[in-house]
Amino acid sequence: QVQLVESGGGLVQAGGSLRLSCAASGRTFSSFIMGWFRQAPGKEREFVAAINWSGSITGYTDSVKGRFTISRDNAKNMVYLEMNSLKPEDTGIYYCGARRDDTRLFFTTKEQEFASWGQGTQVTVSA
Repeated sequence: QVQLVESGGGLVQAGGSLRLSCAASGRTFSSFIMGWFRQAPGKEREFVAAINWSGSITGYTDSVKGRFTISRDNAKNMVYLEMNSLKPEDTGIYYCGARRDDTRLFFTTKEQEFASWGQGTQVTVSA
């Protein structure tokens, strides 16, 4: 497994931007599909974005397409979520998830496929 630590959350006004970071431990980071998920108050955790091992494949939930960008730096064991044009409905705890894929051929956006999770970082967007 891999240990994950998120950072970069905070309070921002609607229309603003934030960049979330997720630091991963271990020497096999490039064998993991990485994803960002969020949980709004009173709601279940939902998928936001995912990226394959090389960064050549990404996926987004419809509500963030064109506003959020996921990226990774395998040399630094980091994955990022650049969030622009933030809306109050983007408020929630953002979690970084990892799903090992030694074949490097698989890609998924399904929460149940991700086995490792960080502790989350709070994002609050005020109207």
